[in-house]
Amino acid sequence: MRPATLAKAVERVIAGEPQEFALPEFLDTFYLAPTAEAQLATLVERPPPSGDVRLDALVGAIAEYLARQYALPSIPEWVFEPERFLDHAWHVSQLDDPGMREYLTFASPAEFRSRNVFTEERPLRRARAKVA
Repeated sequence: MRPATLAKAVERVIAGEPQEFALPEFLDTFYLAPTAEAQLATLVERPPPSGDVRLDALVGAIAEYLARQYALPSIPEWVFEPERFLDHAWHVSQLDDPGMREYLTFASPAEFRSRNVFTEERPLRRARAKVA
């Protein structure tokens, strides 16, 4: 069963589920929500601290990015908490290469870059995603 909120997805990761499963399943929930209000409802609950500073920053970026991309009525306040930002750059890639780091630094959306999380241009693509 897909997590109904981003907070529930983080709880599943804390409980031991790989984030590679929990976060994409949450994205399916978000993208399939019928209205902007229903989408926002999947983001408003503050995810618990995970003990992983990268994950905590990543979920802040995810929530802010989705709220902005889908022009939701508001952005949850918890995304701006200091623990949702990294002190050092994290280039999210399997390839540890200077060229890849440069590309990710350039291509990463502002909601991710502002947190020192550098990823691809459209980091939350899913087969079911509706284009905003």
